[in-house]
Amino acid sequence: MSERQVVRVVKGVSTVDGAGVSVRRTLGGMLLPSLDPFLLLDEIHSDDPSRPLPGFPDHPHRGFETVTYVIGGVVEHRDSRGNHGMLGPGSVQWMTAGRGIIHSEMPTHRDGLVWGFQIWVNLPAKDKMMEPRYQDIPPADIPVVELEQGGQLRVIAGKSEGQVGPVQGVVTAPLMLDCTLMPQETFTTALPVAHAAVVYVFSGGVALGENTDVIPEGHLAVLSEGESISAGGGPDGGRFLLLAAAPIGEPVVRHGPFVMSSHAELLQAFQDFNNGTLA
Repeated sequence: MSERQVVRVVKGVSTVDGAGVSVRRTLGGMLLPSLDPFLLLDEIHSDDPSRPLPGFPDHPHRGFETVTYVIGGVVEHRDSRGNHGMLGPGSVQWMTAGRGIIHSEMPTHRDGLVWGFQIWVNLPAKDKMMEPRYQDIPPADIPVVELEQGGQLRVIAGKSEGQVGPVQGVVTAPLMLDCTLMPQETFTTALPVAHAAVVYVFSGGVALGENTDVIPEGHLAVLSEGESISAGGGPDGGRFLLLAAAPIGEPVVRHGPFVMSSHAELLQAFQDFNNGTLA
């Protein structure tokens, strides 16, 4: 079985999004604009409840999918179709924006913490105008695997360690794992050989593949092709997201909250938003 190796490491860059929320961006910025089909990976982290986060007030999307994964705090979401909910620690929302939706995501501290991720995944041209849909997944529905040396694996999408994640019916057939490793603990999992794959370390440090250098928190590793990936916890252990999905291989024309396949489609998205027919 061919093992994937690290081909590039990208350090997260601090930036501001929404109404003034500080985020750490590794994918979707100047250093790594995209990795088909992934368009964005932002980490939000705040442990100062005295400074409430301004959040992400009403904003539109068309042509792709947004993934919200909450580690700490609560994210309240509302949209133009009347949906409303609260995402607590361990919750996942996989939203297919499709032809268009307007929504808000407003994080608040719980137990002194707001911590989570926003991931954007592209849709193929044939699905960009599909009806929007949500997959709201509470923590109890996510399989948890206890690893042999004390680590833990949460299987959010795809298959690993005999478990199947609750995210279903996504055209890019994603794998999304949240893995915690103890110091020097190792973990190996299979990956679909043609999937694009990245590892984002958000706590401690992790060594990947044959490279014994520990990738520190706040860094994203782009992986080569292969059938598996091996990870090892650093001196203080480590926690990371493993994301993999099938590349789409189509033109991407994006601006702001819209991701389409042509400039004409992008212009139409802005026109539809301005005249009130997007969602």
